[in-house]
Amino acid sequence: MKVLRWLLVLTALSGAAELSQAEDTMLAVPNVTIYPGDVITDAQIVERAFAPGTTGKLPVVGQRALVVGKIARRTLLPGKPIPQYGVKDPDVILRGGAVIAMFKVGGLTITSTVTPLRSGQVGDVIEARNTDSGQIIRGVVQADGTLRVGIVR
Repeated sequence: MKVLRWLLVLTALSGAAELSQAEDTMLAVPNVTIYPGDVITDAQIVERAFAPGTTGKLPVVGQRALVVGKIARRTLLPGKPIPQYGVKDPDVILRGGAVIAMFKVGGLTITSTVTPLRSGQVGDVIEARNTDSGQIIRGVVQADGTLRVGIVR
């Protein structure tokens, strides 16, 4: 009778272990050290199993597609989950470069070359210096790398 009871216990434990493995969470992790400012490539990321509920406890990136092409904000260590705040989108406009500022109202479009005073991502409101007049203007960074000026909300 004791042998049968032990067999039942071992069967239940092995079934629980298989169930636990089936529920493991796969997370994208670096396979090399990635330093702040580095662009993350597909070759630098692998997927690794973590305990169930890991993503509920920590704000980490789950899928490799969500980090490839992004910029590391902090040092990302091999085998460790990537915090959501540890990566950012690349800047569309870089500080100090020449950028086109566009003002559009109805059918009227006015463009000018400006120098951004800081880098910015799509949707950021940044200041730039007009290269002709020296005046500081504010605008919204556009996906095409231009600065939309006018009414900034």
